[in-house]
Amino acid sequence: MKTTLMKIMVPVLAGSATSAFAAVKNLGQDDSGLLVWFLIGFGVMVMLFQAAPAIVMFISMLKGLFSRNTSEGSLSLQKSRISK
Repeated sequence: MKTTLMKIMVPVLAGSATSAFAAVKNLGQDDSGLLVWFLIGFGVMVMLFQAAPAIVMFISMLKGLFSRNTSEGSLSLQKSRISK
């Protein structure tokens, strides 16, 4: 049992040690160019421009769900019965 456990644990520990050494080797180096930072900034801008309409839609959805007046909601049963 112990020999089987040792046969399994040695490769696991040795494999994890190499990735730890690789992570420490490149610590503190920042080789990101200007293009990478522009790409990150563009991604952030896309997320912000998508979030603004989503927030407006979410607020209007909550307003329609929790309003007491049926004319404020965009789809109500009374409007559909009246229009028929």
